[in-house]
Amino acid sequence: MTIHHHLNDATLMAYAAGSVSESLSFVIATHLSVCSTCRARVAEMESLGGAELESQSEMTMSSTALDNVMALLDDDFFVEESKISKPVANSNIPSPLRDYLPHDYEALEWKTMAPGVKYFTLDGVNAGKGTLRLLKIAPGVTIPEHTHEGTELTLVLKGSFSDEVGRFKAGDIADLDDDIHHQPIADTDEDCICLIVTEAPLKFKAMMPKLFQYFVGM
Repeated sequence: MTIHHHLNDATLMAYAAGSVSESLSFVIATHLSVCSTCRARVAEMESLGGAELESQSEMTMSSTALDNVMALLDDDFFVEESKISKPVANSNIPSPLRDYLPHDYEALEWKTMAPGVKYFTLDGVNAGKGTLRLLKIAPGVTIPEHTHEGTELTLVLKGSFSDEVGRFKAGDIADLDDDIHHQPIADTDEDCICLIVTEAPLKFKAMMPKLFQYFVGM
């Protein structure tokens, strides 16, 4: 798998520092499981962070620090994230996503969002005020033009799409903020399946997409 679109350094730094939400962390970890370039960048950032801590002559540790660390070690999601350094084998669904899905994307109970667009919500991960879901876009179908409030990460799992930013194939991730206006289109003869997380509802320009948004909560 050749990956051309990666997470930006600000996103990777926030992830390495543990300062991103659970849903963003989930999508980032899923991308890292297939992208050696981004894994290496995170490792560099973690190494630099460790060196910075060691350079400090004194550190005051809170009385609850040990309890906090032990709580993280007991947390299933934290343990799953710790496995991202190992590439996934013998599965067309990357980790940690594969723990939430059956072996085949087609076995999911997809719901219709709009003609040619279906979705599957991942209920096991807290998305806060945003959304975390899979999208399945039929060949040639265009998602209406929109922008965002906050971050949107879109990881391509199968097929491809093109927009104003570029062309995204399996393994590529679009790391977008509220400066981007785009209109993705599935540009191959197979369904484009993506894992997408948003921090807040999308902002569509046209009235009809806004009506769809009201019913599906995207």
